[in-house]
Amino acid sequence: MMQDQLEQRLKELSIEFENGKKTLAELDAKRINVQKTMLRISGAIQVLEEEIKKSTHDND
Repeated sequence: MMQDQLEQRLKELSIEFENGKKTLAELDAKRINVQKTMLRISGAIQVLEEEIKKSTHDND
């Protein structure tokens, strides 16, 4: 009886552990995608800021 309970608990914990690993992998992938998106946005911001400075100097 006790052996069965221990084996059942081990099975449950193993499943939880695998689910946790899967969740972490998904979160890592999302983090990487967000970082890439932010890098592209940062580049676009920089280009726009430079263009605004150019147009401001051109109008002086």
